[in-house]
Amino acid sequence: MDISRREHFKMAGVAAVGATIGNFNIAEAKSKKLLKLNAAPVVGSKNVTGMKHAGTAAKVYFTEKIDAPHLIKLYGMINENIFGKVGLKLHTGEPHGPNILPRDWVRAFQAQVPNSNIIETNTLYNGARYTTEGHRETLRTNGWTFCPVDIMDEDGGVNLPVRGGFHLQEVTMGKNLVNYDSIVVLTHFKGHAMGGFGGSLKNIAIGMASGQVGKVQVHGYKKTEMPPPGPYWFDGESMPLQETFMEHMADSGKATCDYFGKRIVFINVMRRLSVDCDCAGTHAAEPTMADVGILASTDILAIDQACCDLVYTATDSKDLRERIESRHGLRQLSAMAELKMGNTQYELISVD
Repeated sequence: MDISRREHFKMAGVAAVGATIGNFNIAEAKSKKLLKLNAAPVVGSKNVTGMKHAGTAAKVYFTEKIDAPHLIKLYGMINENIFGKVGLKLHTGEPHGPNILPRDWVRAFQAQVPNSNIIETNTLYNGARYTTEGHRETLRTNGWTFCPVDIMDEDGGVNLPVRGGFHLQEVTMGKNLVNYDSIVVLTHFKGHAMGGFGGSLKNIAIGMASGQVGKVQVHGYKKTEMPPPGPYWFDGESMPLQETFMEHMADSGKATCDYFGKRIVFINVMRRLSVDCDCAGTHAAEPTMADVGILASTDILAIDQACCDLVYTATDSKDLRERIESRHGLRQLSAMAELKMGNTQYELISVD
């Protein structure tokens, strides 16, 4: 089934979704070798879709080669407005997590970003990263020792406004977030127990929020005390699920994007595509889908949309698609569109 992007946004959150999402069919474009670039060419790249579109389109750079040199190459295409003190936001993972980004890749990448360090926040659930002390031990266990790691909510939080959000007027982020001039969001794209998928939006919406205050706001948690993690998380009574949760994430993501403006960029790495988030640690399901590649953009909506499109055009993505649809995860995309966080049209530009 081939549906338009507008139709897709109307259907976001509905379980019956076709194999093609967005304003083009990637598989068809590849088979026909439609490689003509519709806009000003970028040296060493080509539009792998070749499909015409009405109005403007965000640029999403793509490579099938998943390694540190290509992380660095793609970053060089989107870093024009990155300057000053740079926070590198990634999910550093639970102890011994099998799916987190390889440390040697991130080490090589971070070395190419002047005046940068990793930024993280503590968790809402009572696990290895619930306290700053436990979090730092987990960082050592997982090998994040090659550069400083700023646990931004170690000394509390800072409130960022949500302008025109669905549910939230402000979100409490890690206090140290405002010490940074620019942010590079380096995301392991994968599934997520509540969000359906975890892309750039999830990385900043939940990952920037302070563990004990902001994450309660983003999850819409309704009880005064957070008990140990368990199945009650998903009962619809402790916290909202499906579309409402996606809207909370969009609100939180908008607060960060509005604060940094053009000084925030996004890289999604589509490898080890488990249906579970890296917060599942060693309990994460083994991936049943092949690795896809790396994507980079200055547009948060376009990059998460492109990743979902690539999932839906992959022949081995049944498990991940079921995870996304069972949680109504596509509402992340339509919510970002409604909040005008990015462009619903994009050009996927190969740098290979």
